[in-house]
Amino acid sequence: MNTVNRRDFLIQSVSAAVAAGGLYPRRASGAASKDRLSVAVIGCGRLGQQYAEIYRALPQTDLVAIAEWNPERRKVVGERFGVKALYRDADALLKDVVPDLAAIITPTKYMADGVVACAEAGVKGVQTDRPFAAKLSDADRMIETCKQRGTVLAGGALERSNWEVEEAGRRLASGELGKRQGVAVHSYRGEILAGGSARILVLEHFTQARVEEVVAWGTPPEALDDAATDYGLSINGRFRLTSGLECQVFGAEAVAPHRGVEVWTEDALVRWDRHGEPLTQIFQGFDAKGARKEVDHGYRPWSWDPVSKQLDPLLDRIGHHGSERHYVLAPISCLIDAVAKGIPPRITGDTQRHALEVAIASKISAQLGSVPVKLPLEDRSLALYPRPYRWLGGDVSGRPQSATEAAGKK
Repeated sequence: MNTVNRRDFLIQSVSAAVAAGGLYPRRASGAASKDRLSVAVIGCGRLGQQYAEIYRALPQTDLVAIAEWNPERRKVVGERFGVKALYRDADALLKDVVPDLAAIITPTKYMADGVVACAEAGVKGVQTDRPFAAKLSDADRMIETCKQRGTVLAGGALERSNWEVEEAGRRLASGELGKRQGVAVHSYRGEILAGGSARILVLEHFTQARVEEVVAWGTPPEALDDAATDYGLSINGRFRLTSGLECQVFGAEAVAPHRGVEVWTEDALVRWDRHGEPLTQIFQGFDAKGARKEVDHGYRPWSWDPVSKQLDPLLDRIGHHGSERHYVLAPISCLIDAVAKGIPPRITGDTQRHALEVAIASKISAQLGSVPVKLPLEDRSLALYPRPYRWLGGDVSGRPQSATEAAGKK
């Protein structure tokens, strides 16, 4: 089955779910129509191509424009996705096209300018990839501009947008599992701006509280002394939350039994493991040996399940399996629902900014000898940079993408 036929098959299949599920109607493929949201992907590298695949296949959206700085890749992805409106960057695109939605999947260095340009042009909803920003001043600029212009600023491929995570937090917040007594973050290491941000966003959802003070220890010394990047840094410490709870933080995997967040009550434990299967687990009560018993989570169905099931062939093809099944579809669904229905996205500019502040505060505390650092940080010139691949992109940091791969043939 060729790409065009596969897309038509997905469109026709999803249409069958429209009447039953109350989804947006899908017309025949072609130019953007009034009942669908127009979309531009700005930054069409490896991950940007996954966004383009899904936006192109969804019944709610039309992929109408792509911005990609690499001229060879720009041509290839235009042909791959059937998009003729191709541009070098966001500024050039916005002179001709003001889409309803923009997915800004550029290296982190260029995200702030792209977000601001889209908001000022009148784009209704913008999402970014991780890390959201390196500089607090850039995060502030994005959030303030979007607020002034009425633009929804949402997150991208972070696990907080996953429905299992949303529902586990809802069950904790309802009180049905008991009063929260403790919380731990595991494996806060490697890249505390990327994977670390995922942990902070889940932590604050599960606890319905924010980190207000950080005390941290960092290893190894060479990573702690590197003022430029978070790469290779392992953080152990304590986060004090606005709820009064204290969160224990473990960095090295040798002392971190899981790779996510745990919250416990009098007799229940909720565990999110970033690479776990399932992604979240709920334990309640104890067996005859005194060990915790895993229980059926009883999550409500995701409103996007009909669409998700119809996109299974596409998700398989782009390598989304198991706990990463909805890695890109979930944040896309959040942005569409935010713009079309007024439902707040699960990841916002504000929550991403706070995760950045926690990472910066952790490194500062460790560098100063584990001194307490209070949030929010007063000095908005502070920054913490991700590794070059995330900050500058693969083409200039030793991980270029071939034209064959960009064409979807590898």
